[in-house]
Amino acid sequence: MNSMGTYNGSAVAAQSVTDDDKTYAMLMHLSVLAHFVLPYISLAIPIVMWLTRKDRSGFIDDHGREAVNFQISVSIYSFVLPIIGVIIMFLTLGLGVILLIPLVFLPYVLAIVGMVMAIVRTNKGEYFRYPMTIRFL
Repeated sequence: MNSMGTYNGSAVAAQSVTDDDKTYAMLMHLSVLAHFVLPYISLAIPIVMWLTRKDRSGFIDDHGREAVNFQISVSIYSFVLPIIGVIIMFLTLGLGVILLIPLVFLPYVLAIVGMVMAIVRTNKGEYFRYPMTIRFL
């Protein structure tokens, strides 16, 4: 953490994190699973969770902000990557269909792997940064 109380990128354990804070932060990270059922609409879950408790704990604020940024990024990737795959498929006269399937599933693989990594670190009471996340907040 830097002097302003924000995470600077290394594995830093948060000070005085309660079990309730860890559980709530893990639930925010788990909310990425809703993206598989309700894509794009599921983004509201971590936003509401984060906004309702961000003032109670710096740990929840940091993890909530990260969960929201990650879900926004996954939503963008799951929309844009298949479009890129279709464009490549047409440009290569159908040969690019080989790329289409991985590009469709890549955001979901990223979501699952990132979520598991975040939950493990959150359970340890550490701060976490998702890979390949666009920082909006």
